[in-house]
Amino acid sequence: MKTPKFWSENGFLANVLTPLSYFYGAATQWRIKYGKPYKCGAYVICVGNITAGGVGKTPVAMALAEKYLKMGKKVFFVTRGYKSKLKNVVVDLEKMTAEETGDEARLLAGVAPTIISPDRKWGAVRAVEMGAEVIIMDDGFQNPRLYKDECYVVFDGSVGVGNGRIIPAGPLRETLEDGLKRASKVLIMGEDLTGLKERCGDVPVYSGRLEAQKNEFAGKKVFAFAGIGHPEKFYKTLNDLGAEVIKTKDFADHYTYQSEDIEKLKEEAKAAGLMLVTTEKDFVKLDKKMREGIEVLKVRAVFDEA
Repeated sequence: MKTPKFWSENGFLANVLTPLSYFYGAATQWRIKYGKPYKCGAYVICVGNITAGGVGKTPVAMALAEKYLKMGKKVFFVTRGYKSKLKNVVVDLEKMTAEETGDEARLLAGVAPTIISPDRKWGAVRAVEMGAEVIIMDDGFQNPRLYKDECYVVFDGSVGVGNGRIIPAGPLRETLEDGLKRASKVLIMGEDLTGLKERCGDVPVYSGRLEAQKNEFAGKKVFAFAGIGHPEKFYKTLNDLGAEVIKTKDFADHYTYQSEDIEKLKEEAKAAGLMLVTTEKDFVKLDKKMREGIEVLKVRAVFDEA
């Protein structure tokens, strides 16, 4: 999701939209207060956020899954499957296309069995039927359908809570105070540039970052493209790895690539003598033919042990 610029400011638009924020916030709290969370029998960990927009939840969910897999636990993901055309299904990477599953569910399914279900209770019940011991919810912090044993609330350290207002006047899904009451841990991805840690009270706060799994880009001249919420972070990562980012191309978040898009990118990269590079989130959406000649930057979430 590409967040509006005014979400970081206390300007005219934020002021005009603030009355609507009261209704949004009240509806969220009513839903949480009167919801009846279902205890599914597995240990449920929610990786969610209080703000809208990309903050790095999916890599964190994947890192937690790997931690529990190493402990010998049977781990399942339950996700609503943003932009997925499917619901109430177990992801099959061989039979389902990226357009059907959505990019995030496809990434998760590369780590552990993944169930796409807008109804988190249904997804959890199905996971337990299949032997799940640990269920990791990618998003769903404000969804009261499923009882959560732990809640990791993830923030982008460079953004924090923006202008501190609730949707649509700002990026918050609920007030920071209300959200923190249900948080087990707060995870700040990247440097805390807004002093968020000091506002988290007694909730344990951990710092995290995204690291490249391996560096194949140092000294290379690259043409980087991405269809994610904050593509500039991807380009900065490449620069930090020693690549020379000559050219970039932004697509809409969760963009569905067509063969013409990819062919044009390849032609431009070839003409300029550049390495064509994209994110793992974008790469999983490409078919086998589209992937030819494209390098991928794979990252993992690294954070203080929580």
